[in-house]
Amino acid sequence: MDAAFRLFGDGGEAALSVRSVSRESGLNTRYFYESFGDTDDLLGAVYDRVSAELAQVVERAMSEAGASLRARTRAGMAAVLHFSSADPRRGRVLFTDARANPVLTRRRAVTQDLLREAVLTEGWRLQPDSDPIAAMVAAALYTGAMAELAQQWLAGHLGDDLDTVVDNALRLVLR
Repeated sequence: MDAAFRLFGDGGEAALSVRSVSRESGLNTRYFYESFGDTDDLLGAVYDRVSAELAQVVERAMSEAGASLRARTRAGMAAVLHFSSADPRRGRVLFTDARANPVLTRRRAVTQDLLREAVLTEGWRLQPDSDPIAAMVAAALYTGAMAELAQQWLAGHLGDDLDTVVDNALRLVLR
């Protein structure tokens, strides 16, 4: 999987083949097929691994941020953007190429649903008397906006000051 992450992260879908992964990892193609049915299976596994790493980073950042909604939201936003841009290959797997590649698109949709559920859970934990429909609308808007924010950040359209981007996003989200 490390070889696939490097190849896909550096060169996109065109760089990923059974032969290139086998060559990069120094293994015979037979070993590839013992673990994966095809490169789509491998790419899905790469996405799952990077997504799980991101989830751990976000959870850690939010738990260290304290109990307030503002602090936890800010920490989560900053963690997503920093994780995705600290190694551009992560951003490519999670966001950039996840819009066009069918395997990544499906994985991203599942991840987006999990994020929406996590946002709802966090919201209800902090505001237990929330209107359920309003909470679901807010969670849907937030998760969609975060995905687009990450896309724009990774594309370089928002400048290079992570704190400024997060502070502006936080102001809009927590009006």
